[in-house]
Amino acid sequence: MPTSHKDPAGVERTRPLYEVVHNDKKRVAYFYDSDIGNYAYVTGHPMKPHRIRLAHSLVMNYNVYKFLEIYRAKPAVTSEMTQFHTDEYIEFLQKVTPDNMDNHMREQGKYNVGDDCPVFDGLFEFCGISAGGSMEGAARLNREKCDIAINWAGGLHHAKKSEASGFCYVNDIVLAILELLRFKKRVLYIDIDVHHGDGVEEAFYTTDRVMTVSFHKYGEYFPGTGELRDIGIGQGKHYAVNFPLRDGIDDTAYQTIFEPTISAVMEYYQPEAVVLQCGGDSLSGDRLGCFNLSMRGHANCVKFVRSFGLPTLVLGGGGYTMRNVARTWAYETGRLVGVEMDSVLPYNEYYDYYGPDYELDVRSSNMENANSCEYLEKIKNNVIENLRRTAPVPSVQMQDIPRASMGMTDDQEDEMDDLDEDENRDARMTQRQWEKKVSRHDEFEDSDDEDMAEANGVYKPNGQPRRSILDFPNPHAAPEDEMEVDSGVATPVPKPAEAAAETAGDNDDTVLEDADPQPAAVETETATEAAPAAPAPAPAPAPIDKDGDVDMDDAEDKAPEATIKTEEVEGTAVADPARKQTPLEGLLSALNDADPAKDAEEPATADTKTATKGDGEVADGAEGSKDKATSSEPEKVETAPSA
Repeated sequence: MPTSHKDPAGVERTRPLYEVVHNDKKRVAYFYDSDIGNYAYVTGHPMKPHRIRLAHSLVMNYNVYKFLEIYRAKPAVTSEMTQFHTDEYIEFLQKVTPDNMDNHMREQGKYNVGDDCPVFDGLFEFCGISAGGSMEGAARLNREKCDIAINWAGGLHHAKKSEASGFCYVNDIVLAILELLRFKKRVLYIDIDVHHGDGVEEAFYTTDRVMTVSFHKYGEYFPGTGELRDIGIGQGKHYAVNFPLRDGIDDTAYQTIFEPTISAVMEYYQPEAVVLQCGGDSLSGDRLGCFNLSMRGHANCVKFVRSFGLPTLVLGGGGYTMRNVARTWAYETGRLVGVEMDSVLPYNEYYDYYGPDYELDVRSSNMENANSCEYLEKIKNNVIENLRRTAPVPSVQMQDIPRASMGMTDDQEDEMDDLDEDENRDARMTQRQWEKKVSRHDEFEDSDDEDMAEANGVYKPNGQPRRSILDFPNPHAAPEDEMEVDSGVATPVPKPAEAAAETAGDNDDTVLEDADPQPAAVETETATEAAPAAPAPAPAPAPIDKDGDVDMDDAEDKAPEATIKTEEVEGTAVADPARKQTPLEGLLSALNDADPAKDAEEPATADTKTATKGDGEVADGAEGSKDKATSSEPEKVETAPSA
């Protein structure tokens, strides 16, 4: 039976964070730069790079990172960006800032920078991070250092050669495909963003070495391109595939068109590498989207593409409801490494974003699907017919290209590994080693790197939390603000056992009381139980007669030997407070001080109590009869707290 415990959010967890679905040992490289979430377009802009940080936090706290090689790519520089973009455009992006943008109004109009694509602090650095991750992912695929590369900061498919468009400035997808083409004969690009991937299609519209396939909303919608009849020109004719869709398409309908189309593409085109753009604005409830895909319907596309076993570069893209995009990209990361993540979200630093249900799933709504079965079938048949015209598979004569690969070479990476080892000789595991370490799916126990994981944003694993002394307060204790407050109610007389315990702490005031008539054995037992609670030294043992009882006659004869220092207070002897008196000494003293003559003056039924007041006065009362006062039965001794 699974153990039940609560995670830091107070959620009962009885299931593991993930389950292994398949273990085909795919090597997955994951590119993430922690600075990406620090950039913001402008106030109120729908594009929020912070969503990538949210997705990364889920990847870490679901423990999916254990199956990833994590890299922080080198940001792309000007010379790398100009592999596709014009020099003038990149120079403009590099120099324009919010402070000097008024001096570049003409260039802003020329390069379409201003409204959808505003100028913001760190614009060029943001583009460098996005493009650097995609290019280095492609370079690692070329060098066969991984089977799948992921860069959720990439996928900005609208950027043109010398123009910004649709929140995109630098087209990292085109730059990554150019890198793949150095080693791969044919590259397939698949786009499941709700918007048409016009920037990528335009870049490769005239070549057969890249096939672009886009599933998107068409008709009175940005960017207005992507008609079914847009199939490419020249040598690239029939190598641009567009599947125009209408509002509200759901998971079932999307699957019926996506899988047959991609299967036909794989059959007729036979690519050597795949680039998959996973725009999250095709999800249900997106701020700018109009599709009705759930998280699992969206991820089904990723899973299907992965099943072909080709080198694959997975990128982000659109997506303007942050919590939905983050959950979907994290879930798809899990599917790429072969695990199915639990539907209950683990606690993370952005946990409040996912309320009120705090679940992983992004569900479809009751939005009407405007795509009829007849319409989808007709478009699918036309697309597959166009694909047949691409046969046979285009041949490519490969030759050496003089320029070096983008990103780090193997020699540069080895140098960084050596430098990291030299600088951290005393470290059991360095940050770089931890990021590159990949766990096996069949490991039964986690490694002992929780401290390093916690430093990288992973909250405490969902195990039994360490107990604290503060976790066990006394439920009956008064609150702190009620302590040491006089309630005005008289303190009740404690029971004998409690009285003896209090006497050990403070016996300045002593009350001798005759209890109600009870058998002698009961009173003797009570006095005996109370005696061990006193911390004072035990008195000399009392003489025992032949019957086993205390011989009170001998006790009275030896009583004066007990040296009890007394002082006279208004004619009455009172025990010195500095001397702690045991219950037995108090009993003997009371028996010796009993006055038969005084007792005779009072009624026989009256109780005699001697109480020492707080100021030292003694109040006398008659109690009992002479016979009872001098009886051999031991009397019950109680101490009362000060008035």
